[in-house]
Amino acid sequence: MLEILQKIYDMTAFGELVESPQSLIMIALAFLLLYLGIKKQFEPLLLVPIAFGVLIANFPGGGMGVIGADGDGMVHFMKDGKMVARAVYEMSLPEIAHDMGIMNFLYYALIKSGLLPPIIFMGVGALTDFGPMLRNLKLAIFGAGAQFGIFAVLLVACNFFTMKEAASLAIIGGADGPTAIFTTIKLAPHLLGPIAIAAYSYMALVPVIVPLVVKLTCSKKELMINMKEQDKKYPSKSEFKNMQALKIIFPIATTTVVALIVPDAVALVGMLMFGNLIKEIGNSTSRIFDAASNAIMNSATIFLGLCVGATMTTEAFLNLQTIGIVCGGFLAFGFSIFGGIMLVKIINLFSKKKINPLIGATGLSAVPMASRVANDIALKYDPRNHVLNYCMSSNVSGVIGSAVAAGILIKFLG
Repeated sequence: MLEILQKIYDMTAFGELVESPQSLIMIALAFLLLYLGIKKQFEPLLLVPIAFGVLIANFPGGGMGVIGADGDGMVHFMKDGKMVARAVYEMSLPEIAHDMGIMNFLYYALIKSGLLPPIIFMGVGALTDFGPMLRNLKLAIFGAGAQFGIFAVLLVACNFFTMKEAASLAIIGGADGPTAIFTTIKLAPHLLGPIAIAAYSYMALVPVIVPLVVKLTCSKKELMINMKEQDKKYPSKSEFKNMQALKIIFPIATTTVVALIVPDAVALVGMLMFGNLIKEIGNSTSRIFDAASNAIMNSATIFLGLCVGATMTTEAFLNLQTIGIVCGGFLAFGFSIFGGIMLVKIINLFSKKKINPLIGATGLSAVPMASRVANDIALKYDPRNHVLNYCMSSNVSGVIGSAVAAGILIKFLG
């Protein structure tokens, strides 16, 4: 009887949890992320799959954790009771599935290959309306200003990491998970797990980080600037007569310009603009638009979230390098918001038409969450001050800005 009970106990994960209690830290973190996604509604479409990926990856014996490759492309895993080392890029996908488990198969087939980030960008493009930006082109510059955090943190991080690793860390400041993944795959693939986790975690925490930076940098008077009143006082002298035609021309022209100037950004910007183009054409492309914005986008998000979460194992997360990445990513994110706000403040010094600094704070790629958060902040100070459409102008331009910044980093450092 005792032997049977011992076998039952050995079958469970309790023994290994006792031997490696650090797994309990990661499981607790998974529960916290699930709470934030489900109860607090912090980007549940992103955070719930990531959190569940963290949860299933950290139960001992489950074999659901992603085994990251080191700088030489080597992976270390148990096979037939022995620790073996293999060059993962020389392994076939069936080998990876057999020897390392189904989650590693998904990770190396979908994430490490670079497949999912452009697909998600296509879906983002299909869900994005560039109309607010095209109606307020002057505000699009704040999508560039908010990339300040990327390059500011790059200059600091290169003192602690290699230039390629520092660039992969700094791109978190663009507040765009697919862009961070794509850049890291190209420059520092061995850091993909912690960088992806940091990028998506901070995207989900936009409702916390944006108000914090705004509170530290903006006055009440600035936050009460009413953009509609400013428009009435200083009306625009130019107006587009055929907005629908402009919306169709814009993705084609943007792709062409980016392809000529920053070819390394085409994989992201091109797919973003293709998704937007099939949206704006209308009925004749409605079927593929529906697929890109719903089935394909949703499927890609599920697998991306689960795979990214599964990289968050005790070995990958509980170390000084990952802690440095998490801290650096937070600074990059915060400095990007700060950079957009400061650019607004500088322009307001020389312009009669004042701009609410919340518009600069939304120059991130976190669309439309950053704009919704900024609009809520503005309404707290003045219930009549709706800035959502103005914030969307810089917010959607931030998507393009972060992708272009990634292309620049890949070109110079890849």
